[in-house]
Amino acid sequence: MTLAPETTDLKVQLLLDGDWFTVCDLTRLVPGRGVAALLPDGRQVALFRDREGTLYAVGNRDPFGGAAVLSRGLTGTHRGRPFVASPLLKQRFDLLSGQCLDDESVRIPTYDIRAAQAVAAELS
Repeated sequence: MTLAPETTDLKVQLLLDGDWFTVCDLTRLVPGRGVAALLPDGRQVALFRDREGTLYAVGNRDPFGGAAVLSRGLTGTHRGRPFVASPLLKQRFDLLSGQCLDDESVRIPTYDIRAAQAVAAELS
């Protein structure tokens, strides 16, 4: 017997060039774990959901090591700021601003993100 994964009507969407782009179903984001997604222009984004349900989206490329691995990083908080720590060299990046907490001269891109009902046209 095969079980279908649980789905909801809520989709994770990113604001790209003034329009909301549907990335995945909200159930794909497990609190405390990241998910990587490929954007239409070839960039990669790392998506996170914390235990309170807050969503975050940052660039997936680690600027120190050059690899697209931030979605595999550990999440946590430092002085009330949510962060992801790179699995490579462990630099921490603020999930709201993209600022590196260990080197103020480095920042990663951040994206506006939301969970919303997908319209029928987006699903076809």
